[in-house]
Amino acid sequence: MSHLTQAADLLIIGGGLGGVAAAATAVELGRTVILVERGDWLGGQLTTQAVPPDESAWVERVSSRSYHRLRETIRGIYRQHYPLTDHALAQRHLNPGLGSVSRVAHEPRVGALALETVLSPAIATGRLVILRHREPVAVHRDGRRIVAVDVRDRHTGDVMSLEGRIVVDATELGDLLELGGMDLITGAESRAETGELHAPDVADPLDQQAISWCFAIEHRPGEDHTIDRPARYAHWRDTHDPRWPGSQLSWVDVVPYTLGERYHTIFAGDPAEAESPDGDDFWHFRRVIGSRNFGPDLRDVTLVNWPQIDYWEKPLVGPGVDEAARDEALAGARSLSESFLYWMQTEAPRADGGTGYPGLRLRPDVVGTEDGFAKEAYVRESRRIKALFTVTEGHIGHDMRDGAPAETFPDTVGVGSYRIDLHPSTSGRNYVDIGCSPFQIPLGALIPRDVDNLLPANKNIGTTHITNGAYRLHPVEWAIGEAVGVVAARALAGGLSPAAVRETHLDDVQDTLVKLGAPLEWPEDIRTARLEHDRIVNEIVPA
Repeated sequence: MSHLTQAADLLIIGGGLGGVAAAATAVELGRTVILVERGDWLGGQLTTQAVPPDESAWVERVSSRSYHRLRETIRGIYRQHYPLTDHALAQRHLNPGLGSVSRVAHEPRVGALALETVLSPAIATGRLVILRHREPVAVHRDGRRIVAVDVRDRHTGDVMSLEGRIVVDATELGDLLELGGMDLITGAESRAETGELHAPDVADPLDQQAISWCFAIEHRPGEDHTIDRPARYAHWRDTHDPRWPGSQLSWVDVVPYTLGERYHTIFAGDPAEAESPDGDDFWHFRRVIGSRNFGPDLRDVTLVNWPQIDYWEKPLVGPGVDEAARDEALAGARSLSESFLYWMQTEAPRADGGTGYPGLRLRPDVVGTEDGFAKEAYVRESRRIKALFTVTEGHIGHDMRDGAPAETFPDTVGVGSYRIDLHPSTSGRNYVDIGCSPFQIPLGALIPRDVDNLLPANKNIGTTHITNGAYRLHPVEWAIGEAVGVVAARALAGGLSPAAVRETHLDDVQDTLVKLGAPLEWPEDIRTARLEHDRIVNEIVPA
């Protein structure tokens, strides 16, 4: 086992959207960066987890210059290399998949290509080095400072020691927090701790949101692409959770914001009409190739990330959850997704009175795997730092603010907008879905209390279990990473800790972010908007 050493100004562990944004920003500000990714694709939830971007209704109007560039790079790949129809050419803002969840629903593979394109200039300068197929195995500390992180090659087992004057934890589960013995939080805080209306009475570190193993499918009527019956199919078909109307292998699920039952099927009507431009069904929700945009040679493709594949039997992190237990949870999530696909192909009720859609066919190319299932499970919740400042429901939630706009933070370093959306959890809790105004990202939530040279850049910032439900989405993660890149660059320039930067150079950080095109506050008409639920969000047309 070899043990090499590399060093840079910034060491970023995790190649999700926050890690990429932090790297690109720091390089733009003249810093050197080592970015470590555990797989081959960058992008995290956008790519390896196969989740089209959940964005605010105003994303075309209010987003950072760099996030806008990423979205336009994605669109540019389609515009330059795909056969566009008149319908596609007529769109001011091309939506490749015509999916209703996003104004730029697209294939995860294309998202990965776009991220490589965005980072290419930084790589060419020599200031950015990307190390793939590596994961952290040890964090070395000297008091309040991290001096090195050991990463292991997942193929060869070789270990490399990496050093950075500033270290960024952009991992999906906040891995460095645990490896470094840092103060951290998992699961749900109690109402007494946070004062939150929707927090549980008793804290539960194992109360974590469901994970989902997404997959890509197309529909070929008249063909049979039925997969082998999964080993645990009977378990998932016959298990009835008390918070659910019945089996998860069903078209009956729960309305998140009322907890009432609904019948929500894959096709609103005749499956032959699946390629139509609109539809109140699962097929149109996360569609990433819309054939109406590209003509007959490209079939509709949709990504399955629906309530039926939310896995909540076991948590991924927390007390007593070791690597074996985590692997067991991931295997459970994968088993549930395979079983749901098999159920759709064989037993799902159809509108014509029959059962099963054997023409549902996995699309491996879309997600970059051999089988059509995403490279990794979609993770909604992580270990979190104990931060200088913690965002609570009282700062952003409608119920606790009596409908007033979200709190404004003097140390704002970015903006975001999404409901407080918590999926059913490993504790037995059902959805927690709360109205939430467009909000800001306070710098204090990005600074740990107990480490001087670490910054978080994923779902591991200073939120609570409740507010993580709003701060966990794609554009917010990007904005967090962008802010981390600026704060790190300023800290390095002055030989300061991020906490000292917040205390004495906040104006410099905010001025730099503004110069980079990152919004720090919402226009007043948006800041005071009241969004009732996702359907209304998606129907708002930005000015």
